[in-house]
Amino acid sequence: MNSADIRSAFLNFFASKGHQIVASSSLVPHEDPTLLFTNAGMNQFKDVFLGFDKRSYNRATTSQKCVRAGGKHNDLENVGYTARHHTFFEMLGNFSFGDYFKRDAIAFAWELLTEVFKLPKDKLTITVYAEDDEAFDIWTNEIGVPAERVIRIGDNKGARYASDNFWMMGDTGPCGPCTEIFYDHGAHIPGGPPGSPDEDGDRYIEIWNNVFMQYNRDEAGVLHPLPKPSVDTGMGLERIAAVLQGVHSNYEIDLFVALIAAAARETQTSDLDTPSLKVLADHIRACSFLIADGVIPGNEGRGYVLRRIIRRAIRHGYKLGARAAFFHRMVPDLVAQMGAAYPDLAAAQQKVMDVLRQEEERFFATIANGMDILESALAALAQGAALDGETAFKLHDTYGFPLDLTADICRERGVTVDTEGFDAAMARQKEQARAAGKFKMATALEYDGVQTTFRGYDTLEAAGKVVALYRDGAPVNELHEGELGVVVLDETPFYAESGGQVGDRGELRAAQGIFKVEDTLKIQAAVFGHHGVVGTGRIAVGDSVSARVDVRARAATARNHSVTHLMHKALREVLGDHVQQKGSLVDADKTRFDFVHTAPMSDDEIARVERIVNAEILANAATQARVMGIEDAQKSGAMMLFGEKYGDEVRVLDIGSSRELCGGTHVARTGDIGLFKITVEAGVAAGIRRVEAITGENAVAFVQRQDRLVSEAAAAFKAPANELPAKIAQVIDNVRALEKEIARLKSKLAASQGDELAAQAVAVGGAKVLAAVMEGADVPALRETLDKLRDKLGSAAIVLAAVNDGKVSLIAGVTADLIAKVKAGELVNFVAGQVGGKGGGKPDMAQAGGTQPENLPAALAGVAKWVEGKLG
Repeated sequence: MNSADIRSAFLNFFASKGHQIVASSSLVPHEDPTLLFTNAGMNQFKDVFLGFDKRSYNRATTSQKCVRAGGKHNDLENVGYTARHHTFFEMLGNFSFGDYFKRDAIAFAWELLTEVFKLPKDKLTITVYAEDDEAFDIWTNEIGVPAERVIRIGDNKGARYASDNFWMMGDTGPCGPCTEIFYDHGAHIPGGPPGSPDEDGDRYIEIWNNVFMQYNRDEAGVLHPLPKPSVDTGMGLERIAAVLQGVHSNYEIDLFVALIAAAARETQTSDLDTPSLKVLADHIRACSFLIADGVIPGNEGRGYVLRRIIRRAIRHGYKLGARAAFFHRMVPDLVAQMGAAYPDLAAAQQKVMDVLRQEEERFFATIANGMDILESALAALAQGAALDGETAFKLHDTYGFPLDLTADICRERGVTVDTEGFDAAMARQKEQARAAGKFKMATALEYDGVQTTFRGYDTLEAAGKVVALYRDGAPVNELHEGELGVVVLDETPFYAESGGQVGDRGELRAAQGIFKVEDTLKIQAAVFGHHGVVGTGRIAVGDSVSARVDVRARAATARNHSVTHLMHKALREVLGDHVQQKGSLVDADKTRFDFVHTAPMSDDEIARVERIVNAEILANAATQARVMGIEDAQKSGAMMLFGEKYGDEVRVLDIGSSRELCGGTHVARTGDIGLFKITVEAGVAAGIRRVEAITGENAVAFVQRQDRLVSEAAAAFKAPANELPAKIAQVIDNVRALEKEIARLKSKLAASQGDELAAQAVAVGGAKVLAAVMEGADVPALRETLDKLRDKLGSAAIVLAAVNDGKVSLIAGVTADLIAKVKAGELVNFVAGQVGGKGGGKPDMAQAGGTQPENLPAALAGVAKWVEGKLG
């Protein structure tokens, strides 16, 4: 059966069992913001299962198009290198909404597989949840599968109900056991049955999963029986096609054979087994269906994922020799294979080709230069090394190489990528762009009109009216889609950067467009500028807008700002009243606080500050903000920052035991901060220290990371965590002892090799010349041996070499009587130039390195003749 016949047979079988054939939903799940792409057949029925939606049918069957190439469900890096990973796939499914349950679902699956698809019964192995006796009995007593081929799978993922055979929609909500059906490819394929130590092999392949939604899980983890249990199943079309067509890899089924042939044709490739052709065959499906469903390549969200897939495909085409747009020409081949089943794809064929061609032409304009830079960087790296983050970022920023594309290429060479360095370079560029953007957009703005009324203390969403717009520093009446600009409102809930707290971000929604606010700054003391870009449509002066602050970012920023007040007071308590604030930066990620203090904080002082602040948090005191006259504020004992200018009226903030003047946004109670942790303590200037701290979710994640590191270290050292310091000290002592012993042995080895090497010296012009390799030697051993040989040989020119981890180390020495004619630096560079390196040093001794050890024998063989030429 070909793929189209299998799809049709599946749908028609379930239609004969009273199921409604439902068309595949879009790959863009418009009604579910929790998903980047549709990734399972049940996505379009989620609200039905949850009871929020009612259909005219209670049984359904679908062939659902799915994509897993971004976010949590991401198979991208494996595509092309394994037998069954795809970015795009089709999920065949049958669903019961409170109608039939386990008995019928199992019977339907068995009948379809063994009577319609004619699979041998003895080739099928079943798994059930260990506690699901009902499913086990149905399989063994009613269907007749031998008990030894029905495997019970328990909680194998580290927690209660965390099992390969227990499905959950989330931490709470519908859940239940599942039964999976595996096909046995035969004993000639490595691997064991599910639940065995060898289950990750390729012999037993899961082809169908039947999920029985029979419980609702509450927040305490308790399961409550659902009044109407339901069924959700899924069988990958590509997997079942491989089984029915008698092939082991999904890429050998009829659909992929045709697409691989198309990829080979367009890249003029004769080797049909190369993984790059599989990548192209897979990626043309994902890209074409995504574009047909309205996704356009871009720099964020779904558009960014699509761009990544397209560029990964182009890179593999480039690898095969393509130097111009080719990928879009595979679309007609895809339509020929799948257009009948998905008419929307056929209708969008020209659009898909145009979008792909434009994206290809754009990337091909830069890929050659980017590949040259990457190839050059990789050539200097050994297996297991890491490509530096700066180069990875340059490839991303200048040549459009997404980080995972660079990582993909590096993986092929056995090299990793310094992702932390990449992130640091990215953050640095964003900060520079942010600062430059503020300068460019804020300095030229002049406004003389309505003041902005700030509503953000009480609400995160408010109505406002656009009273001014700016583009490139000049006032305009309208901003259109894609244009950067500044919006001034008469009223806003957006906090404008001041007092160390960054400005809010979010969006402004008008009738004709949406403006994405990336930052909020003050144009004048009471005029707020919303900086950002028009995401869709247009926005005009006079428009009424709904101004919505990014709730998550505001809440995180408020936690960090509130804790800054508590930390300031705690620092004065621990270090002394001389502590004065000298600067701060509060955003959603952290609080950064500079203060007067002459010495680094000790670990004990940091711990004391943390204890004081967390005690204030646990007290969960209400926060109070009052507006009062400056004199009343002074009398109340509120802390004021030296050198700051205050108006006649000020805002006094009481949070915990702290009282300060502050116009920022804050938590309602200290307990809302959650957890406080100092992560950085350092000096930034003479007499000025800096601390950085985190709160809430960031603090929890930090503690969890640290705990994981400690656990990993404890496991590595095979010691309880509380014994790690002593264990590490012991290991360090052992390492130092071993290093001394190694140094002693190397010295002994050098001495012994020196005697043997001296015998290899040849006479040239009245001097001795020696060029030799020392196996296993490092640079110190080479140097020590060189000194011994110069003493032993008298008048001599010597080159010693060693090869370690694919790299060449060279050292040259010349005795004092020869340096007038033979310079050690020139001698070592004569050899180094032939092994891909260079070096230098003094006339009597010089060092060098190289990256081409295969050329070393020939280079050393020429030393005697080179010295002879110098001695004349």
